[in-house]
Amino acid sequence: MTFAWILLLGAIIGVVLGGMGGGGATLTVPALVYLAGQDAQDATTGSLIIVGVTALAAVVGHARAGAVRWRIGAQFALAGIGGAVLGSALNQLASTRFLILSCAALLLVSGALMLRHARRPGPVGVGDTATAKRAGAGAVGRVAGAGVAVGFLTGFLGVGGGFVIVPALVLAVGLPMNAAVGTSLLIIAANCATALAARTGVADLDWMVIGPFAAAAMSAALGGRRLAALVPQRTVTRAFATLTLVVAGYMAVRTLALSS
Repeated sequence: MTFAWILLLGAIIGVVLGGMGGGGATLTVPALVYLAGQDAQDATTGSLIIVGVTALAAVVGHARAGAVRWRIGAQFALAGIGGAVLGSALNQLASTRFLILSCAALLLVSGALMLRHARRPGPVGVGDTATAKRAGAGAVGRVAGAGVAVGFLTGFLGVGGGFVIVPALVLAVGLPMNAAVGTSLLIIAANCATALAARTGVADLDWMVIGPFAAAAMSAALGGRRLAALVPQRTVTRAFATLTLVVAGYMAVRTLALSS
């Protein structure tokens, strides 16, 4: 049953990541901890592999549709290198309890932001492009700051940070939603590769879990963009945000109960 759940959750994460450019990866760590029984350090490292290859697979379809801004993606990823290395180093020093509670807090923030965007009128995630363009030079600083923050989150917690990247690309850079999603996937893959390089030789990876998990997520991500066009994005966002909040609550309550 556990293996079946891993495959199912991998597919769900792949669809959300491929269709929305982020958000789905935040559930990879709790899946590896609670379904596969891994400790927090190994789970965050395994998550980097799963999220990285899934994002890379999803980039292919978006690139073919011309929805990836390579230069902007490279600049954003370069800004996050230092954060990813620092986050990876701190991950090895943090306790399992702290990592799990940090992941739960991140899930709460992610879920709340997704619900907030779903309640806004108009297409989900689309910002005011005119306002972004008027921001001028200020947008560069915001993107650089977001790049560092996302890099740190990727290195420390093994998540992609797409729920931060997509709004930053829409609101600060002025990219249309489809380009923000495709470019976000490129940034996620690059950040995961950097964080993995910083962790070389420090994790015990269970490939019997990571392999099928990644394969299910990659397969689903390839069709994520097409499926997202068929299902109202507001519905997908609300459903996944609710799931994210439930998982966050479970992680926090269980961890605090075990440590009391």
